[in-house]
Amino acid sequence: MKKDVKYLLDKKKNKQKIIALTCYDYTTALLQDKAGIDVIFVGDSVGTNVLGYEDETQVTMDDIVHHLKAVRRGIKESFILADLPHMSYQTPEQALENSKRLISHGADCVKLEGLEEDVVKCLRKHNIPVCGHLGLQPQTHEKKAVQGKTFNQAKEIITAAKRLETLGIFMLVLELIPEELGQVITQKLNIPTIGIGSGRYTDGQVLIVNDILGITPRKFRLAKKYQDFQTLTIDAIEKYSRDIEENIFPGEENLRHMPKAELDELNQWLHLN
Repeated sequence: MKKDVKYLLDKKKNKQKIIALTCYDYTTALLQDKAGIDVIFVGDSVGTNVLGYEDETQVTMDDIVHHLKAVRRGIKESFILADLPHMSYQTPEQALENSKRLISHGADCVKLEGLEEDVVKCLRKHNIPVCGHLGLQPQTHEKKAVQGKTFNQAKEIITAAKRLETLGIFMLVLELIPEELGQVITQKLNIPTIGIGSGRYTDGQVLIVNDILGITPRKFRLAKKYQDFQTLTIDAIEKYSRDIEENIFPGEENLRHMPKAELDELNQWLHLN
């Protein structure tokens, strides 16, 4: 069964945690879908985790579309969320055009950062499902610091969250805010909250797939490494290199041979030529 907005809203109502994870390619999408991930984020985090960009602001619409299309090919059940990247929703008209493009390539909803009232109104008017994003906003916050630690900051984030819900978003990502604030917002909203570095009380959690697999050497307090893929991969590549150097690979099991009669005929021809 393909997961949809109602499925996610029901999980909040039933106090069931929503499991989310980023994804950027077809083969990983197959695995995440098989593992039962609820929401797959084709996020602008693709820039720093896959494309070698310095930060999320360098990610383009073409980048997101390219990876979205790959992920969509591997999904049967998971709900797919695609980021509107930096500078892609400067006006409601631009946001609508780019959102339609993402939806046409397989996104079930789009995500944007901040309290962009006119943009959200426009997208909802055209029945585009929207996920909000408050707290740390990588597209605009240069310093990756915890947001909402002071009373004024917390009040501002709560007010923005309630306003976004009123405008019609169906889900809200809360990034790098204190646990207490994540709990308050989750309790005040009827829509699901998805936390990343925002404590235990949000309706769901999302992490970067590269971080949980240990693909990159970075270590973040908000993440947990479930596998040391980097070491496993280096070990495999080094063993491959040794096998080639020692003429172990390819082995007989990797080869194809000519039929003896054909080989005899070839050798005879070579001898005459």
